[in-house]
Amino acid sequence: MLTRTDLDLSMLPQAGSPPVRWRISDGLVPYEEAVAEMEREVAAIADGSADELVWLLEHPPLYTAGTSADTADLIEPDRFPVFSTGRGGEYTYHGPGQRVAYVMLDLKRRRQDVRAYVAALEELVIRTLGMMNVRGERREDRVGVWVRRPEKPLLPDGSMAEDKVAALGIRLRRWVSFHGLSLNVDPDLTHFTGIVPCGISAYGVTSLVDLGLPVMMADVDMRLREAFEEIFGATASHSASS
Repeated sequence: MLTRTDLDLSMLPQAGSPPVRWRISDGLVPYEEAVAEMEREVAAIADGSADELVWLLEHPPLYTAGTSADTADLIEPDRFPVFSTGRGGEYTYHGPGQRVAYVMLDLKRRRQDVRAYVAALEELVIRTLGMMNVRGERREDRVGVWVRRPEKPLLPDGSMAEDKVAALGIRLRRWVSFHGLSLNVDPDLTHFTGIVPCGISAYGVTSLVDLGLPVMMADVDMRLREAFEEIFGATASHSASS
């Protein structure tokens, strides 16, 4: 069986498709408001009344539980608000300093292949990191993007330590995607200790700043957009929202 690394990662739209809208929100967007907005956008994209959208934002500190979440992995249930969500995956953290990208694409206009879409989102992060001289890698047994940490102690099995720098969780409705990815730029990494991130306890969590890369969110956004256009096609001029 093909691995995600072996898949054709191109998710370019059909010829003549309009460019993807690109929205960046200032401030912290409450999670419930973001989900309600995604629901509206996905419905409009699915019925053809709106173009595809990538929405970049930050949330206040919170935990989300995906469809595979195990309550035993919620270590501190009273620390931050906890939201059940329809995306795939387990528990994850969102908060200030983390770039969340909600990606709403019509895969009927692109490629109706869920595994290829997940791999393309991972590739989006990997290419973004590569532009900042960070080597991100995918792992076939765990979704997300990982970085090797040779300066840390070896894992119990003798392998090199690895930390997660980006998490993924998606949902499809009528072949329109929503939810997406979160890239740790400079969040408070102690906030991840209230959960077992993505149900994986053997590995740590890192950020660009933790890796010694003090970048601004706007710089990350610029590189995300450049990598997005390589994989998913043209984007329209971005709009800002509060």
